[in-house]
Amino acid sequence: MTTPKPKTSQTMKPATAAKKLGIYLAATPAEFQAGVVTRDELNAMQAEPPQWLADLRRNGPHPRQVVAARLGISVTGLNRAGITEALTSEQIDALREEDPEWLRRERALQAEVRKEAQRARTAAEKAEKIKAARNTKK
Repeated sequence: MTTPKPKTSQTMKPATAAKKLGIYLAATPAEFQAGVVTRDELNAMQAEPPQWLADLRRNGPHPRQVVAARLGISVTGLNRAGITEALTSEQIDALREEDPEWLRRERALQAEVRKEAQRARTAAEKAEKIKAARNTKK
């Protein structure tokens, strides 16, 4: 009979934790960047965010994935527009207000991509139903 191993808490690098929390690592406190984060700590931060985390989520700077999502475009669209740095909520709101041509173009492109993805999903589902119907006839 083997003895059960003591349960160790899973840890992750600060960059991984920041990505899971949807925050920009460079804007986090030094103690967060310097240490490791356990799964339990991450879950606790998600359940009850500390003040610094709540402030970062509200005001930024935000990572590029969040900036893209808030603008309704892809990260690649940010690259095409030459936006390579993290943006604050205020900067994102200013871009929305300004509504430059590149942002309108990227939003339209993103809408086309989503429409095509939906069409492909629908076609795949339809093909699967046809395949299933053929298999039941055999």
